[in-house]
Amino acid sequence: MNIILNRVRPFLLTLRHALTFVWQSSPGLAVGSIAARVIQGLLPLAVLYLTKLLIDAVTEGIKAPSTEASLTRITTILAGLAGVAVASAMLTVVASLISRIHAQVVTDHMHALLQAKSVEVDLEYYENARYQDTLHRAQQEAPYRPTSILNALLQFGQDAISLLAMAGILWWLHWGVIPVLMLTAIPYFFVRLQQSNRLFAWERERTPLERKAWYVNMLLTQATAAKEIRLFDLGPRLRQWFQDARSVLRRERIALERRWALAGLASQIVGVAGVFGVYSFVALQTFQGLLTVGDLVMYFQAVQRASGFLEGLGWSLSSLYESNLFLTTLGEFLGIQSRLPESAHPKRFPQPIVQGITFDHVSFQYSHEERVAIRDFTFTIRPGEHVAFVGANGAGKTTLVKLLCRLYDPSEGRITIDGADLRDYPITDVRGAVSGIFQDFVKFQLSARDNIALGARSPHVDLPHVTQAAKQAGVHEAIERLPKGYESQLGKLFDGGHELSIGEWQKVALARAVLRDSQILILDEPTSAMDAKAEAELFERFHELAQGRMAILISHRLSTVKMADRIFVVDRGQIVEQGTHDHLMQEQGLYATLFLTQAQHYQ
Repeated sequence: MNIILNRVRPFLLTLRHALTFVWQSSPGLAVGSIAARVIQGLLPLAVLYLTKLLIDAVTEGIKAPSTEASLTRITTILAGLAGVAVASAMLTVVASLISRIHAQVVTDHMHALLQAKSVEVDLEYYENARYQDTLHRAQQEAPYRPTSILNALLQFGQDAISLLAMAGILWWLHWGVIPVLMLTAIPYFFVRLQQSNRLFAWERERTPLERKAWYVNMLLTQATAAKEIRLFDLGPRLRQWFQDARSVLRRERIALERRWALAGLASQIVGVAGVFGVYSFVALQTFQGLLTVGDLVMYFQAVQRASGFLEGLGWSLSSLYESNLFLTTLGEFLGIQSRLPESAHPKRFPQPIVQGITFDHVSFQYSHEERVAIRDFTFTIRPGEHVAFVGANGAGKTTLVKLLCRLYDPSEGRITIDGADLRDYPITDVRGAVSGIFQDFVKFQLSARDNIALGARSPHVDLPHVTQAAKQAGVHEAIERLPKGYESQLGKLFDGGHELSIGEWQKVALARAVLRDSQILILDEPTSAMDAKAEAELFERFHELAQGRMAILISHRLSTVKMADRIFVVDRGQIVEQGTHDHLMQEQGLYATLFLTQAQHYQ
């Protein structure tokens, strides 16, 4: 008994969650669907009874001389059948329309839930393959499974109502007919349950391979890798990889389908045997004169429909079970908890920052890596000060930016702003105080105006403010030269778009950062694809725009950070030197060595 309860409770819990999603998306449509299905469930009873009356009336009319009364009765019954048929047709159309509309509404509601959770989860999850598998399954199943559950429940209710009506009719024939039909439907139900279990296990196991196929397909069909694919003639190789992955998935799925088809055929044969056994019983009763011809037709149709409704109930239950299995993935995804807890008693973020930012013996290690990304970082950035972090790629420079933005929390030590731990402030306030350009900044495929306006905290930004930010970033003239100015589409993803140079995209990103008007500005190695002149111009413009604000410049090119008030040299996750450019050159340490080495390329 406990084993059964342990299986039933999760099923009912998931079912309740799914119905909650459906109800929240549109209560009115849910009520409309239920009402239409209840009426549809009762109509077969009316059809069968009127059919019996019609056949009996026609039979009596054949035996006896035709009278006006019998013709009137036949006409009335035919009118009733026509009315039921019209009502059934109308209800079918209405129910189908409501179902399709509701499916769209629920799908949008589920996408909204998935998107909200995707934005909410920590950055750490996006660097975890298991999270990507969970997200992929949730994206695949969640948008339509709640609607599938609702439809299965509605169909179950409709079939149950109709089946009870048929059972009432068949009870008058013989009570033993009902258990016979139920027993013949059981094999089909268990075949469906087994099918759902195996499909769920297979899809869960093959999620990584399916994601790989999706990834290779993306490389082949999107602009991200288009140049490399053509330059290195990677098309045939990538297509083969995709075909290999799909071949495995297709072969295994076909094998499952074949197995299910054979099992389904066997269960259907059992059902057919039961139905024709009951048919034989009804035919014998009619032959012996115990039933009328109308009874024969009514009971034949009742048996046929009862068998169909039983099969429908089995399908609905197994569909509910299958959807319940797949919605557990949605539960896993929505159940992900942030590892960046909010303070129970958050402090008010300083406006403005008076004392500055302090890293106090901060160390950090990514959960999926053995090496320590940064170790024992200790420094202070004062209000209005511009500092630079330099060093080789992978030295740990970008990690400190992630910690400052509270995308991660330190493994050891603490980060303070005006003496209070970063974890004591609301996360939104911390991130709202930071802006800048990052090395993997996004080229939003939007209008120039929207590209820049995304930097503002308000969703509504006046064009003059956008224009001012563009002028400060030095990209106003480039935008004005576009056919529609600030309304011009940037990027080539959509029709009518205009591609910018890498330097112009950098300036659009800088304008976005300027518009945010944050207290802390960050320039995190966004210039790797720029020439030395463009890079120097961007750093100089950034330095000017950041006057009066704290600024952090991160680069492995040392020629562009000489204007910083202080320079920190990072090597293998540790700060090994710090000071002004002149001071570090006099020290003749790692900074001086790197600077002179890079300078040789410009001589």
